[in-house]
Amino acid sequence: MKIRNRHGHFDFIAPFYDRVFGSMRHDLLLRSLDAQPGDLLLDIGGGTGRVAQHLAAVGVTTIVVDPSSAMLRATREKRLPGVRALAEQLPFAADSIPRILIVDAFHHFARQQLAAKELVRVLKPGGRLVINEPDLRTPGAKVIAILEKAALMQTHFIAPPEMAALFVGFGAKLITIATENINAQIVLTKS
Repeated sequence: MKIRNRHGHFDFIAPFYDRVFGSMRHDLLLRSLDAQPGDLLLDIGGGTGRVAQHLAAVGVTTIVVDPSSAMLRATREKRLPGVRALAEQLPFAADSIPRILIVDAFHHFARQQLAAKELVRVLKPGGRLVINEPDLRTPGAKVIAILEKAALMQTHFIAPPEMAALFVGFGAKLITIATENINAQIVLTKS
């Protein structure tokens, strides 16, 4: 699958992305991931590595996977490994990755069903897959969805239960869906 230039807006915003988008509760994220020092984690759609750098700082071996060359340049400036790939076609073996994280990126995936299948494929049995996304059921997330559509970002937001169902359909098991403010966190595993 070829990486098409539908991510040009990320190439444009890469130089100032970290300054515009705020931080998050990394302690909660680590708990949800059940990540320990030395664990391997893929940060899918991880862009500049703004989240990955915090995970790497506590010893989690983190690889940022993103289709945008400019975002990955910013990742490498932080001395984090990056792989240019789509979530729909990951260059990793089946059942090989113990931790996968997706923060504010799932709505950018062109083929969400194929991405869910691929993410479950590479997730190691007993591993964790954590997705943080704007919760389309909230007014704030609806505004974000409208603004991204107006900016021609080709995004597709779905409600957390529907998103979880995609992954469950490919063999993942839902652990929990939690909401905070306008975001939802979906935590899944694989038997």
